[in-house]
Parts: sequence; C-alpha cells; structure tokens
Amino acid sequence: MKIGLDLMGGDFAPEAVLKGIQLKLKENDSNLSLVLFGNSDIINKNSKELFEEIKSSSNITFVEAPEVIEMGESPTKAITHKRKSSIVLGYEYLKNNEIDVFIGAGNTGAMLVGALYSVKSIEGVLRPTLSTVLPKVDNKFGILLDVGINPDCRQDVLYQFGLLGSLYLKYVHNFDNPKVGLLNIGSEEGKGNLLAQAAHKLMKSTSMFNFIGNVEGYDIFSDKTDVAVCDGFTGNIVLKTAEGIYKILKGRGIQDEYLDSLNYEKYGGSPILGINKPAIIGHGISSPRAFMGMIDMSVLVVEKDMVGEIKKVFQQNY
Repeated sequence: MKIGLDLMGGDFAPEAVLKGIQLKLKENDSNLSLVLFGNSDIINKNSKELFEEIKSSSNITFVEAPEVIEMGESPTKAITHKRKSSIVLGYEYLKNNEIDVFIGAGNTGAMLVGALYSVKSIEGVLRPTLSTVLPKVDNKFGILLDVGINPDCRQDVLYQFGLLGSLYLKYVHNFDNPKVGLLNIGSEEGKGNLLAQAAHKLMKSTSMFNFIGNVEGYDIFSDKTDVAVCDGFTGNIVLKTAEGIYKILKGRGIQDEYLDSLNYEKYGGSPILGINKPAIIGHGISSPRAFMGMIDMSVLVVEKDMVGEIKKVFQQNY
C-alpha cells in the first residue's frame, strides 16, 4: 500500500509530520510505502537530520513540492495558482493511482477543493463531507458530520450526510445498522428551524439508513445515536466547544479516562466522505502521535474499500 503525506500541512509541520512518520516506521511494516510531498529547503531548515534519516528508509519516496499553501490562503485561489504545492501534487498522484490514499493536515478548504478539482465527487454526491469522532462511555464512539467544510446546507445535503456517515461506520468500523440522528434544539418532530424541519421530513421517509429522529446536544455523547447530522457551521462550533472544555479540564489537572478519550490525538484524522479516492484530513494542531494515527486510519480506509462501498450504494440509488 502506498500512502501519500503532505509534509507542509499543520501548525507544527514539517517536524510533527516527520516525527509521526518516524513513529510509524518503527513498526517495520514492509507492506507500507510512504510518498512524501514537501519543500526540501524549508524542511531542511527545520528538521534536516530527521528528514535525512527518514528519506534513507527503503520504503520512503520524496517528491519535491516547491510551493506551499498557507493555512490562511483562499482555497480555490491557492489550488488553481499553486500547481506545484504539496496538496496539488499529492492529489495528482492520487488521481493517477500512484498512491492509494492522501493525508494532509494543512488548509482544510484547500484539501477539499483539491479533492474536488482532481479526484472529484462520487457521482450522485451533492457535497462531500468531513466528520469527527464522538467518544462515548465504555470505549464506544460515534461520529458528527459535517464539522466545517459545509457551513450552509440544504435538506437533501443533510440527508446525504446521514447516508454517508452510516456507510462509513458500517463498512469501515463494522457497525451493524448505525443509528442516525438529526442534531436539533428538541427531540420532538417539528422542532428547529426550517432547514431542520425539512431535513427531518426527508430523513424520516428513507429506508436507506436507520433514522431515529431528532437528537439534542446532550445525546450525541450517549448511545442514543451513532451518526449525528448537522450543517458544518453548527458542527464546527460543537467540535471546538468540546476541544475547549477538554483543554480547560486538562489544564486544571483533572485525570479521567473519559476525558482522555476527548483527546484528538487518539483519532488522528477523518476521511473526506463522498469523493472518488480516499483522502484523510487531520487537525491543524496535529502532533506526531496524531499523524501516526492518520496513517493508521488511511490503512483502514483503503483495506475496507470505503470509497468502493459508497460508490456501490450511490450507483444503485442515484
């Protein structure tokens, strides 16, 4: 398996990415090949010794990417103008089947736009989406989507988020008939704004996934639902609120097993759901451990043929 990684993506790149790769290489997995995309001048200024050590490994290939897409750049402008950036070149390799999956923790918008320009959406998918893990008690988990790349949505888009999230849990994480809930301000039918009401009506009528109705904020960390659906504006606020609470409690020295499960490092990144090739987006503040987790996630997504399974469903129904 060939995994592509953007060495320039993330607040602590390239060092954090390289250290994550170093952790993975220690497992001596001979079936794993890594293709690294980055600007060697910038990398050598920061982590020359570590970079040289990693490049000397037999299962490492380095691709020079002289341009860098910064975190604050306009995604569409950056993708169209910086054709030699690590994100654009990574997606070109993915499109041409030179790698099996691409990983990046840089500009999230650029990662999405890059996917849409190169490998494109699966036919029938209105908008690809990104999820985050919702840890629950007893080492269980669910997902929340969308978490930021689709701040404005129609009801049919939210409907498809429910379908994509259900397929992801079913085929990648072996969930049996995942429970899909619509995040709302009340559990009763008819609650919420016009978008939530229209989405509820559409999701209620489906037989393509197990819709359980509206769920509230306190439900998403419980066993009531496996997939919590919302627009990206709402989802990103939920995600950042949870991260903020985690930081406050850890800063106060509170030790708790469940609190530790809120640590993003445990999950690495999340796959973009709804595109024709697998790509993983990581958190901007990803640490070496998180990058190692992204590599593990990418292996799982490829081995389980997540994209192929989603394509089958959409080819049959759209």
